[in-house]
Amino acid sequence: MPNSINIESLIRENIRKLTPYRSARDDFDKGLLLDANENSLGSPIRNSLDLHRYPTPTHDGLRNKIAKWRHVDYENIFLGVGSDEPIDLLIRIFCEPGKDSIIITPPTYGMYKVAAHINNVAIKEVLLDELFQLRPQEILNSADVTTKILYLCSPNNPTANSLKLADMVKLAASFPGIVVVDEAYIDFAKQESMAPLVQQYPNLVVLQTFSKSFGLAGIRLGIAISSPEIIRVMLQVKAPYNINKLTADTAAKAFENLPLVKFNIEKIIEEREYLADQLRQIPQVKKVYPSDANFLLFKINDAQNIYHKLADKGVIVRYRGNEPRCENCLRLTIGMPDENVRFLKTLKSLIT
Repeated sequence: MPNSINIESLIRENIRKLTPYRSARDDFDKGLLLDANENSLGSPIRNSLDLHRYPTPTHDGLRNKIAKWRHVDYENIFLGVGSDEPIDLLIRIFCEPGKDSIIITPPTYGMYKVAAHINNVAIKEVLLDELFQLRPQEILNSADVTTKILYLCSPNNPTANSLKLADMVKLAASFPGIVVVDEAYIDFAKQESMAPLVQQYPNLVVLQTFSKSFGLAGIRLGIAISSPEIIRVMLQVKAPYNINKLTADTAAKAFENLPLVKFNIEKIIEEREYLADQLRQIPQVKKVYPSDANFLLFKINDAQNIYHKLADKGVIVRYRGNEPRCENCLRLTIGMPDENVRFLKTLKSLIT
């Protein structure tokens, strides 16, 4: 059943009292625009985007496209500079520096911890179990009156697996704060997105990105999907023009090529299964973990040494052996077919 939590009571008092900065484009975006101290003679780069003008603060057209794509309402969508901006914004909105805390579930994405440290917010850690799944009761037992946010990553980075949907729903219904589910890799997974559930659980925030399935890491566009109440506060706290015109225009054009996005996802999954099968045939590889992402985590003898030797050959993977429960593990992004063949050939040459 829905969480009966009072979102307003979780917001920091100074944020509740905040008078947001009102930019020129909040008031007018048409007419003889002499209000924003823009360069009226224009940009030296000529195109149709009027780059000498500030962008809209909210990018309503793009938000509508994303809402339709994720089966939610326009009021449920926030656009950020990558997922990292909403990760940080949520801490600034809900966590009092030097007083409040968040919960993370290692091994997990490192930016949650970094954002908490930057904002002087304490971090509680509840490790995933041996199968890289949540321990919901331990998480609930770790929460106290200072605990304002729970960050979950599903599919998880660096372990590549989806967390159990039932566990995440239980936490959305029971956790005494904001539950953030980071779905950067959701389009590579069999499990459905939790995005539609934000209309049922007002404390749920789902993060997504254009960096992975859309292949647009370079434009730095992230999405937060949540209740209108949380989205309104995020819009008030963000920088006035956080998303630029070039980013918004590129993202909008991507929606004109959704069949290609789907094709690329399917090809990456196909290559992922090929690589997993090939790795399992190498005796020095002790385990290839299940993946719902565009990468694989695998355990191999002498992983750190192998990592350095691969780098010496110009093949760059990520060493994850310092993460809890990831001893001797490497993380491998799924490459182009020829890149995957090169990786396998190079790996085998180092260990045979």
